[in-house]
Amino acid sequence: MTQSLPTAPLGRTGMEITRVGLGAFAIGGPAWSYGWGAQDDDDSIRTIRAAVDRGINWIDTAAVYGRGHSEIVVGRALRDIPEKDRPWVFTKGGLVWSDDDALQTGERKVGDPDSLRREVEDSLRRLDVERIDLYQMHWPAEDGAEVEDYWGALVELRDRGVLRAIGLSNHSVEQLERAEAIGHVDTLQPPFSAIYRDAASDVLPWCADHGTGTIIYSPMQSGLLTGRITEERVQQLPADDWRSRHPDFSGDRLRRNLQVTAALAEVAGRHGISTGAAAIAWALRFRGVTGAIVGARTPEQIDGWVGAGGVDLSADDIDLVARAITESGAGSGPVAP
Repeated sequence: MTQSLPTAPLGRTGMEITRVGLGAFAIGGPAWSYGWGAQDDDDSIRTIRAAVDRGINWIDTAAVYGRGHSEIVVGRALRDIPEKDRPWVFTKGGLVWSDDDALQTGERKVGDPDSLRREVEDSLRRLDVERIDLYQMHWPAEDGAEVEDYWGALVELRDRGVLRAIGLSNHSVEQLERAEAIGHVDTLQPPFSAIYRDAASDVLPWCADHGTGTIIYSPMQSGLLTGRITEERVQQLPADDWRSRHPDFSGDRLRRNLQVTAALAEVAGRHGISTGAAAIAWALRFRGVTGAIVGARTPEQIDGWVGAGGVDLSADDIDLVARAITESGAGSGPVAP
């Protein structure tokens, strides 16, 4: 039985999305770990279907996740779901790889319009759909193409009906302004969490003022804000886990970050939710945030955060986290909504 979750309008797209959506970045099969370890396709499909059963009505993926395999798995998972119950599928392009790259390195940030059109066709085929609900440019291009070049191509595909909505990911206000001058920017996908809060200084207010929906990513900051990361656990991370080498997970920076986690854990205790859910609920309080992308590798992980969109944090909750951020000096950006 599908649950009912809180929703919000995704800008002017006409889509009412649940405040939390499933991120498929870790869903790529045994050849794709993305630093989280291999994932079995059947487990991925169970997780996607569990997300739908729990009321989530959108899934975010990207062509580059698993070198196309994540999109294939998403397509397989949705194929047997009745059309009326099917979630919206959001994907991203502009990161191009070579199929003969055995080491799976060296994706290029490509904005050439012809390349982007080919990517859209490939995503349609892998997802097994006739139209993509939201297609986003993953990063600003580095192949010489300007924002106007690739945004113009996406506007054309939206006008043709191949793409229902189009958006940008990891772009600045200046780039948003240039794109908006050509055609409305339906959505933006920025990173945002209680550690890295910079988006609240610029792009989130811009989106709120321009009718652009936002779907933030990394609201739990790669596990830092879940309550499961400790100094001891970090020391035991395997060498192939990128977190074992990242400054956020070592030394004084880790200790500062964990002070913020401790505050979120206290908030979570007040509401009877997980620390990760409190971190998501905190991010959703900010003006301009429509929804949050949250990853899961099992149905059980979804249960830990699916209710975050319905958590009403109090002023005292917000103040508690703000004090922890200020006193610790963790991260950057505004400390409260």
